[in-house]
Amino acid sequence: MTTSAVDAEAGCPPLSLLEKAAKVLSAFQNAGPRLTLTEVVQHSGISRSSAHRILDQLVQLRWLEREGRDYRLGMGMLELGAMASHHNRLRRAALPHLHALHESTGHLVHLTVLDGAEVVYLERIGGSDNSGVPSRMGGRQPAYCTASGKAILAFSDAAQVEQVIQHGLRPRTPRTIIRPELFRSELTVARERGVAFDHEEGYRGVFCVAAPLRGAGRAIAAVSVCGHGVHRELERLAPVVRGCARSVWQAMFGPGRQTDKRPRQAGAVSAPGVPQPSMDNMMTWLRFSEWM
Repeated sequence: MTTSAVDAEAGCPPLSLLEKAAKVLSAFQNAGPRLTLTEVVQHSGISRSSAHRILDQLVQLRWLEREGRDYRLGMGMLELGAMASHHNRLRRAALPHLHALHESTGHLVHLTVLDGAEVVYLERIGGSDNSGVPSRMGGRQPAYCTASGKAILAFSDAAQVEQVIQHGLRPRTPRTIIRPELFRSELTVARERGVAFDHEEGYRGVFCVAAPLRGAGRAIAAVSVCGHGVHRELERLAPVVRGCARSVWQAMFGPGRQTDKRPRQAGAVSAPGVPQPSMDNMMTWLRFSEWM
């Protein structure tokens, strides 16, 4: 008897499409790497017609692949799983250094990654005094008006920068940089200094300084310090934040090569053999990194 039939007999509300899709994907957890439609129905409890429709949609999304009558997990699921593993590994490596940065500065500390035109907060460390800063773990902010976003974009390829600009540089405060040429100049300065700043560009009264997490190539994340009144300390905090980012990178990859201190143009390619994880190409990361 299928799940729908059991639910109907028990008087339970029918499963949503999302719940059915989750059951179909979960069928691959407890079975072999390849399943036929009949086996998916047996393991998931979903009706045959629903399972067939959901399988077709998951194949189109690249979450599953089909070979003849068999289905298996697809590249889309691999990329999502790799992204989650990367974020977990990054956060684990960064946490002790982020706590040390917070203790030494007394200000709110963030660990962020770039996702399209936005930054995503993987970690937020700070006391109640920083409650006025509108950030939370898992939250998002536009990359163009955050120090973290600018720090990552300064060491991203040109296409990523243009994607952010095309997405729109909308004014958030009177100090938001909304002219593309000024925004590109800001990224050039960030590349030269190794840090980026936010002077009330996202929220009034909030100032930040951020450093990219990188080796000799593109940035994979950023560490930032921010808060109210931090504008008086930005220059003093800049080398401290850079040092924290460097320590996190070394915790993940070891000392390795020294970061190239020469200014690099966005999109420049680094020497072979140096880890170059890119959020928009997870297979590159998989080739250079160990996930477990």
